[in-house]
Amino acid sequence: MAETMGKIVQNLSSAQCCQQTRQFGSQYQRDQYAQFKNNSLLFQRRKLTWTGISAMQLHNMSNISQRVVYCNASPSATAVPSLEKVDFLKLQNGSDIRGVAVDGVAGEPINLTEPVTQAIAAAFAAWLLDKKKADSSKRLKISIGHDSRISAQKLQDAASRGIAGADFDVVLYGLASTPAMFNSTLTNNVSFLCPVDGAIMITASHLPYNRNGFKFFTNAGGLGKADIKDILERAANIYNGFTPEYFKEAERKASLSISKVDYMSVYASDLVAAVRKASGNIEKPLEGFHIIVDAGNGAGGFFAGKVLEPLGAITSGSQFLEPDGLFPNHIPNPEDKVAMKAITQAVLDNKADLGIIFDTDVDRSAAVDSTGREFNRNRLIALMSAIVLEEHPGTTIVTDSVTSDGLTTFIEKKLGGKHHRFKRGYKNVIDEAIRLNSVGEESHLAIETSGHGALKENHWLDDGAYLMVKLLNKLASARASGQTGGSKVLTDLVDELQEPGVAVELRLKIDQNHPDLKGGSFREYGEAVLKHLENKSESDSKLQKAPVNYEGVRVSGYGGWFLLRLSLHDPVLPLNIEAPSNEDAVKLGLAVLSAVNEFSALDVSALVKFVQQ
Repeated sequence: MAETMGKIVQNLSSAQCCQQTRQFGSQYQRDQYAQFKNNSLLFQRRKLTWTGISAMQLHNMSNISQRVVYCNASPSATAVPSLEKVDFLKLQNGSDIRGVAVDGVAGEPINLTEPVTQAIAAAFAAWLLDKKKADSSKRLKISIGHDSRISAQKLQDAASRGIAGADFDVVLYGLASTPAMFNSTLTNNVSFLCPVDGAIMITASHLPYNRNGFKFFTNAGGLGKADIKDILERAANIYNGFTPEYFKEAERKASLSISKVDYMSVYASDLVAAVRKASGNIEKPLEGFHIIVDAGNGAGGFFAGKVLEPLGAITSGSQFLEPDGLFPNHIPNPEDKVAMKAITQAVLDNKADLGIIFDTDVDRSAAVDSTGREFNRNRLIALMSAIVLEEHPGTTIVTDSVTSDGLTTFIEKKLGGKHHRFKRGYKNVIDEAIRLNSVGEESHLAIETSGHGALKENHWLDDGAYLMVKLLNKLASARASGQTGGSKVLTDLVDELQEPGVAVELRLKIDQNHPDLKGGSFREYGEAVLKHLENKSESDSKLQKAPVNYEGVRVSGYGGWFLLRLSLHDPVLPLNIEAPSNEDAVKLGLAVLSAVNEFSALDVSALVKFVQQ
């Protein structure tokens, strides 16, 4: 069976690869790919002229003058004349790479072109060669997958050429999820060419259709910020050395070293096996459960047919399972109110037991019970904490900085665990959980309010599908032990979670061109705002600064709390306020406003509007 599922198409040409991968998407998506695949004037495939640079030369080139990251066309007389000037470091978004891949949005020019993509993929190969210190006689393998975006195909083709040009083998998965790409570095199955040495996921999460980007993995997990910076520096130098001969040779190598594998079937079958194991090896432990999936036209549609149905669940009423990179129904984002309303309504209309919703690349998720109660943000963290603390009593739950005081009380007083509130950013949260374990403090769950959640038992991978499997495990094991009531089993676990009457997030933008910055950076200005707020709060007897805090200024008062912090990437100070009533929330807002109002480069209009309501 595995041999049939893992049938490999060897030695695909770029054109064959392009054609065969499209079977993963809908007819509509194929039409969109055809429309957009020629956006880059350089890469009209029959006119490609590409160079002969060996893997060692490419590796050496990537290490030369790595601090020079802003480059134009190569000074060589044979340089490709149409290469645009690119500031590669501006493509970094924390531990990801993000850019504009297609036209269509005013004021957003394309900066993630096929040549840029090819350089980034080649740089990842060079970086991986350094990390693996592989024997020169061994060819390394990199897998590539993508979500449903309309630019996915052309970027996959360009990445394949970059990798193949570095003398690596390329394994294409087509439409895939981000967690599956990491898993491909761990799976030990030669029928599926696994494990691979590295993996690339082409995705921009929930961002608009014109965006795209990359996430990178090895068997040690996702790459961090420093790794991404290193790769982009290498890519800049590779890009600067492109010649027509390079492109020609990379095209030739790609025609000989690309294979295709249906890895998503492997990944899905592992999820099915996990639920069966939790139920005591019952073949269909979810038989009779009605569970609806909303994939938001992203990559998560497989979950209905390849995970839930083999487990016996009824999935009628599931929606937006077909991949469509224009996302016509709603943003595929479990934090989005419209998206959550869509899955909630589907559950109620179909009288389902449970609803499950994913983001575009399935590394985030949320759920809805049979009554329409949402399990996202603090509720999802509370639910996962309850499940994990049953399995690992007393363990530490690591979360991001914007979780509620009620969640802390729930984890520590009700569940007997420890709540370690850290910084925003899923990689920050995961890395902190790993660090705690390394110094002797046991932690089994790292989870953000955004829906990124990672478990120690799952290699600290933020996997939205695996989070939902943990909920399914609870349903299956409860039924196996004779419990009834459907998703009420889950709802009952969070009954004692205290939730605020009012919860808002406001964004206070910093005008980088304002003279008040005096030539300094927005980050320096933002830190000055935070320091002033901290000092003012300490002098107010009605307010109490959080005794332990890792990000921004967190203060309690009036039965609630506020947190003002500096955005990870943007010139913005997000302000979170939670309180028992609107009146108390306004009091907290006024406390912040009185401190920050004197900073003239800070746009406080959203806060003024809130306190004047």
